[in-house]
Formats: sequence, C-alpha cells, structure tokens
Amino acid sequence: MSEPESIALYNYTISHNFDLIIAYHTQGKEIYWNFQNINPNNGYNIGKIFSRLSGYKLTDVPYNSSFAGYKDWFIQNYKRPGYTIEAGIGENPLPLSQFEQIYKDNLGILTLKGIVF
Repeated sequence: MSEPESIALYNYTISHNFDLIIAYHTQGKEIYWNFQNINPNNGYNIGKIFSRLSGYKLTDVPYNSSFAGYKDWFIQNYKRPGYTIEAGIGENPLPLSQFEQIYKDNLGILTLKGIVF
C-alpha cells in the first residue's frame, strides 16, 4: 500500500462486499484466475465462462507474476474469485487501434448477469 491509487483501491474494496473482482491489464489475451493454492469456489468455472465469452485463454498465473496484484490480494484475503484479464497483445502501451477489438472481446464479460456463487 505504498501508492495513493493502491490505497484508494484497498479502501474502495473493503467498503464494498464484492462477490468477485476483475483487474484489467494489457498483454496477452489471457485470463489469470487463481493465486497460489487458493482456488475460490466457482473460481475456475467462472473463469471458463469468461474465457468462452472473450476468446481469451484461461491460465494459471506465471509464478514470477504472482504476489503483487490486486487479484492476488483479493483472493488471499476474501477467498472469493478474482481475475486478471490481460487484454490485447503487443508492446505497451497498446495502440488505440486495438480498442474496438478489446471492447468486443470483453463486452460479454462486463455485461454477464446471473452467476451463482
């Protein structure tokens, strides 16, 4: 919690009762769904739905990428599903020309209703 945006996200999260969270990053068209050996109820199944809707690959977090993300913190502390969606592909920052495709890829995830926990 060294940065103002991290503190703001922390405070926002603890003041709400989220069933799940999604953190968006840009790189790879992948969805990371777990943290270490913590696999929240329905976490994998919801991730499969997100994968089907977006066309992104559902995958485990690479070890070197663990331990620093919002998703990891949320899963560890709340034992609820959390996802990092790596939207787009290429060098960062991604070109604005990818926006329309990223939007189309993720619209189904963002508008999905009726997930039962």
